[in-house]
Amino acid sequence: MKALFAVCAVFTLAVGARAEESGPKAGETAPALKAFGVAGKVEGKEADLVADRKGEPTVYVFVRAEESGVPVGGRPVARFLKELDNKIGDTAEKAEVVAVWLGEKAFDKHKEYLPRINMSLKFAKTSLAAFDGEKGGPNNWNVNPDVHLTVVLVTKGKVAKSFAFTSVNETDVKPVLEELAKALKSK
Repeated sequence: MKALFAVCAVFTLAVGARAEESGPKAGETAPALKAFGVAGKVEGKEADLVADRKGEPTVYVFVRAEESGVPVGGRPVARFLKELDNKIGDTAEKAEVVAVWLGEKAFDKHKEYLPRINMSLKFAKTSLAAFDGEKGGPNNWNVNPDVHLTVVLVTKGKVAKSFAFTSVNETDVKPVLEELAKALKSK
């Protein structure tokens, strides 16, 4: 009986660990990321957001959102994004955040909603974009559609680390920026 329990516990942990994975693996080249820029540097046009950053340190945040544009996870997601926007310049002067809203058949609603988020939160170093496609995000980004946020750190065109959050708030910014600082020092 104890052996059966141990096998079940290991299986449950393995399944849980896989469910928490999201984003490309560290060391991979950051794939193209075509999305429609709603606020920030590529506002009003579709662009490859990775090519636009030209290798500068970037935190890509894939936000799973409802059809209305409201992030799954609500206000804590907004607090995370605002804290990340406030602190990213402390880690690297040229570092920026690119937040991409994901949601099946919600592209037009997201394009309407994102300017309101930008006006409310007054981002300084964050661009907002809407992805027109599957809720799993763009090809080769390996976004898990079951997590609320996928955060991918990219420096010099390479993925440094990916994070998957099913619950998030502003306190989660510190480990993200610590990993970004570590990646910048190692390059």
